[in-house]
Amino acid sequence: MWGLAFVSPWLIGTGGLVLYPMALSLYYSFTNYDIVSSYQFVGLANYGGLLRDPQFRQALGNTFYLVVVMVPLSLVVALGYALLLNVPVYGQRVFRTVLYLPQMVPTVASAILWMWVLNPQFGLVNTILGWFHILGPLWLNSISWSKPSIVLLNVWGIGGAAIIFLAGLQGISPMLVDAAKVDGAGLWRRFRHVTLPALSPLILFNAVMGVLGAMQYFTQAFIMGGGESGGSSVGLGNSLQFAVVYLYEVAFGDLRVGYASAMGWVLFMMMLVVIAVLLRVSARWVFYEGWRKQ
Repeated sequence: MWGLAFVSPWLIGTGGLVLYPMALSLYYSFTNYDIVSSYQFVGLANYGGLLRDPQFRQALGNTFYLVVVMVPLSLVVALGYALLLNVPVYGQRVFRTVLYLPQMVPTVASAILWMWVLNPQFGLVNTILGWFHILGPLWLNSISWSKPSIVLLNVWGIGGAAIIFLAGLQGISPMLVDAAKVDGAGLWRRFRHVTLPALSPLILFNAVMGVLGAMQYFTQAFIMGGGESGGSSVGLGNSLQFAVVYLYEVAFGDLRVGYASAMGWVLFMMMLVVIAVLLRVSARWVFYEGWRKQ
């Protein structure tokens, strides 16, 4: 009873703010609920409508672009930063602090900041490119460059993943590295056969968190794409209309809550499938200390 009493705030919060809304949204996904009027049960009509919705398919395509491009690139850059920050040089703590600072910037503030940085006329990026006589792209004002702009913003804020990798690097036993050196392994072979296997659980963790974040991407795209409630498009040619952005517009712009609930559950099932595949494949390349296959 004492144990239940101490965990009751969490149980009440989880039940009232997570489980109950999830169950309610599942029920609404089978109705035509619009908040202001009574709802009618429509069965699988909302799910069938999603199959015929070209805007939803475009939003899914934009979302999976982030999964395929942004997540792997962020992992590579974060690991590279961690390797550099693990080198014992003067001012190492300062460099680590500077790397992590973007993680502390509020999401809305960082999105507005990068709208100025990527401004095609007087933004910082195009100004620097102009010094080298390079004509910078239109960034957010271009269909082909709008999603790379989002990727660039995300890479700027990978301090959290880099710090996790850095902690993993410092946890690698020096004896393993020394043994590899004695066996004649060079820098690349030590990285390939010692460092990467030791970091593989952290790579999996950051990959899973990155996929979850990419499939729920909302705030930066909504602000940088100029979206607002009322069903407006996000980004030039809906290029920044990701799945959750479209869900928000349908639910709170068009007030089609039932349709948006069905969209949310489809996205939820897709996330489960992607994560399940990632975890299944990870059994081939993730190694844990002391683990032996039976």
